[in-house]
Amino acid sequence: MTLTSLTIAEARKGLTEKQFSARELTDAHVRAMEALNPRLNALITPTPEAAMAAAEAADRKLANGGGGPLTGIPLAIKDLFCTAGVRTTAGSKILGNFVPPYESTVTENLLRDGAVFLGKANLDEFAMGSSNMTSAYGPVENPWKRAGGSNAVLVPGGSSGGSAAAVAAQFAMGSTGTDTGGSIRQPAAFCGIVGLKPTYGRCSRWGIVAFASSLDQAGPFARTVRDCALMLGSMAGFDPKDSTSVDVPVPDYVAACGRGVKGLRIGVPREYRADGMSAEIERLWEQGLAWLRDGGAEIVDVSLPHTKYGLATYYIVAPAEASSNLARYDGVRFGVREEGEDLIELYERTRAAGFGAEVQRRILIGTYVLSAGYYDAYYLRAQKVRRLILEDFRQAFQQVDALLTPTTPTAAFAQGEKMDDPVAMYLNDIFTVPASMAGVPAMSVPAGLDAQGLPLGLQVIGRHFDEETVLAVGQALEDAAGFTALPSVRAGAV
Repeated sequence: MTLTSLTIAEARKGLTEKQFSARELTDAHVRAMEALNPRLNALITPTPEAAMAAAEAADRKLANGGGGPLTGIPLAIKDLFCTAGVRTTAGSKILGNFVPPYESTVTENLLRDGAVFLGKANLDEFAMGSSNMTSAYGPVENPWKRAGGSNAVLVPGGSSGGSAAAVAAQFAMGSTGTDTGGSIRQPAAFCGIVGLKPTYGRCSRWGIVAFASSLDQAGPFARTVRDCALMLGSMAGFDPKDSTSVDVPVPDYVAACGRGVKGLRIGVPREYRADGMSAEIERLWEQGLAWLRDGGAEIVDVSLPHTKYGLATYYIVAPAEASSNLARYDGVRFGVREEGEDLIELYERTRAAGFGAEVQRRILIGTYVLSAGYYDAYYLRAQKVRRLILEDFRQAFQQVDALLTPTTPTAAFAQGEKMDDPVAMYLNDIFTVPASMAGVPAMSVPAGLDAQGLPLGLQVIGRHFDEETVLAVGQALEDAAGFTALPSVRAGAV
């Protein structure tokens, strides 16, 4: 076993027992990053020198018997989190020269607990996309390949595709992502790793470049459920700088992983049996339910009747909030500036040059639904439907402890396969969007392979602030599935 193939839990044990140093662990990941990132394009801004310096500091702490729960652990940080002194682009040209003078609360928490940052991970521009094809810094390549010698380059999912690819390729032990409508869970499923979207308000949004403020939530990627629990324990917590942060205790997430599912009631939403879902994912879903039943859980049919309105509602609310949030990028205060004859022309030229096609599309949609004469017909109605979606989940959780669904309707697709059809691209989020609209926690766990040898994920959805049950169910699925498949492009294969 190589240092890059260790889980976070295994690496912590190895560091504590002095089987290797933080410098050796980080050096192995830096070398893997330098070998693989030119191909995968998973990181926009690698920071190997800073990583090695942090590793040396971690070794000094460990030598003195100190350190936190993540001391010496190499992580990748989605380039949506502001990092003091390190360029933060949000995957956009308009922030291409932005170097924040401050640290986001989530990354500050990780640094407090000793994490080593390898660099800033690629993403869809301003987190808008399901494929990581809209980044101004080029697409990310999924480390997985279709069986049979296919040369097709697959997408890693989006928007957090770089974060997921770095973990799957084994040059980061874990990474941060943000999830607005599925941007942690969908890439996790496509890349064969674990991704967790916590309850909205569990992790601070302060210092995270905003897309849709009522939906964005930070969360971890890792290769195991337990590793995600370790990371979430550091990332979560109340932050008075974020008005949406909720002041609730952060439990012992790692301990929750060992609870098991005996006595739990697991719901199966009948509305998630959607048109276009592959037979392989349908079978995997049934297998997942069988695994939980064998573990002592009771399977219960439930209804989430407003699920069918989830995508349409999301693509009104999210662009509306995006159009408001992105109004600040005007070329005056920070970011790229394109000069004009007057102030209006400066705005127009800056935004035309700085924003990509997908961002412009969503700004236009959002501005339209917020405009006079359309606000009531679209945005206000969408907010009412969103409330109904939330009530569906609340009623379901009066009957069950968690829900089990597929994460995505298909396995990873190839670059170019859906690029000319925005609606087909948006449908990738059909299973993940409802949980985002309701603000409940949800996690994707790799559970099998399709006929082409690509990973498929199952999604566990829980009650508000009950990440513990989500992790317990996820751990049971992980144990039963025994998923050990690895992508062909990874550190161990270099």
